[in-house]
Amino acid sequence: MSHPRQHAAEFAERPAIIMAESGAILTYGEMEAKANQLAHLLRDLGLEAGATIAILLKNCPDYFSIYWAAQRIGLYIAPISTAFTAQEAAYILADSGARILFISERVPHARALVEDGLPDSVEHVFSIDGALPGSRNWNEAMASLPSTPLINETAGFHMVYSSGTTGKPKGIRQPLSGGPATAPHPLADRARDNYGIGPDSVYLSPSPLYHTAPLAFSTSCHRLGATVIVMERFTPEGALAVIQRHGVTITQMVPTMFVRILRMPAAERLGYDIGSLKTVIHAAAPCPVDIKRQMIDWLGPILLEYYGGSEGNGSTSITSEEWLQKPGSVGKANWGTIHICSDAGEELSAGEQGLVYFEGGWDFKYLNDEKKTRDARHPLHPGWSTLGDVGYLDEDGYLFLTDRKSFMIISGGVNIYPQEIEDRLISHPGVLDAAVIGVPDSEMGEEVKAVVQPLNPDDATIAFADELIAWCRSSLSSIKCPRSVDFVESLPRGDNGKLYKRQIRKRYWPADAPSIQ
Repeated sequence: MSHPRQHAAEFAERPAIIMAESGAILTYGEMEAKANQLAHLLRDLGLEAGATIAILLKNCPDYFSIYWAAQRIGLYIAPISTAFTAQEAAYILADSGARILFISERVPHARALVEDGLPDSVEHVFSIDGALPGSRNWNEAMASLPSTPLINETAGFHMVYSSGTTGKPKGIRQPLSGGPATAPHPLADRARDNYGIGPDSVYLSPSPLYHTAPLAFSTSCHRLGATVIVMERFTPEGALAVIQRHGVTITQMVPTMFVRILRMPAAERLGYDIGSLKTVIHAAAPCPVDIKRQMIDWLGPILLEYYGGSEGNGSTSITSEEWLQKPGSVGKANWGTIHICSDAGEELSAGEQGLVYFEGGWDFKYLNDEKKTRDARHPLHPGWSTLGDVGYLDEDGYLFLTDRKSFMIISGGVNIYPQEIEDRLISHPGVLDAAVIGVPDSEMGEEVKAVVQPLNPDDATIAFADELIAWCRSSLSSIKCPRSVDFVESLPRGDNGKLYKRQIRKRYWPADAPSIQ
């Protein structure tokens, strides 16, 4: 068995979750009882294996009770970003076919969503706090239901969202195993084998749980009996204080967090006792070489980096010791086999740059997008798949990433898809053409830059730039909106209409810029 139920039976009073700021605790016993009650409720509402629920919550203990309830009756769990507008959240609900929505009045735009934005697929809305129009309180709804397991459980899994061909997110759907809910899971096996996570571990999760890595790592920790400390909101001081207060042994951060911690006054940063920390995992965004070197100099060789995507098609890893010998590398394959291929599909030799494919990972698909699913497969080997990254293998088999084929923007570890922003800009009556790219930012890694061809060249003004930013903010979440706008006479488009973003990007990125992961 690899499941929190095992630990609830053996150590019912052990904290499964501790909220860093409030100190709220949910024990393994409490989480198991709540998850069982909610599983009964969901089954009573007619949800069978393969159906989907959605979670639109800020970080809180109930996130995990809901997750584990849905997991044990074979459901897909679609986390939705709390930074989304009501319209963006409604798109995820409709595309995923979610029949149940769990929401909180603390989420921005929650009221607008439940009052005006719910798609027809949503049959029930449960609020975990307060009263939103048309919602039911989930605690009241399940209070009288059994806290014992259902008889016919089966394993479900999360379905996170990534980019689609139109720029809108697409659900990454993995086949369900059809096996027991409590069966061992490969993500937990990897967390144990690669990072040593077990019952004595204290894992700090500083990021929003609607992202794949925080959700996958935290739930893997529950399968292994660890205690998960969840930050309501990351601050560098708060993170170090939590590590000191709770004796955190392992955490996962994005490079932006490293930058913010390193920029603290040295006396303040070094004043925290973080000697309990044995492992710092990082991924999700490019880490500048000098930043990673500073982190290793400070903490010692406890940084472990991996490269992989929510698709689960393969991954690499690299230790601090290896990285110091191969700075800039994301490591060797530790799940699947890497193939570097030309655009035509020809496998390339060591040192030659091409599209990065993995063989041997999960057989994922993009929900409702057969073309994107097909495009992610190798033209000659359908068992090989790519995330669209470009890189090369050195003579020792270490992977170096050199670019992103899709030019996805990664700001503070968050993936931002330019097409949606470009569509919004071009919808402005004063815009003839627009491109959106990521440009270097010392803290966030990248920030969103709009390059615009105005309809009237006389409109290339600061006032019009401000107007366009406001235009984006009126319908997109703030993290997607351009932080700045540059104006050009024309954009580099070919006769076929293709926009050559590489030419635009060269104006803003130095030749020795870190690779985009």
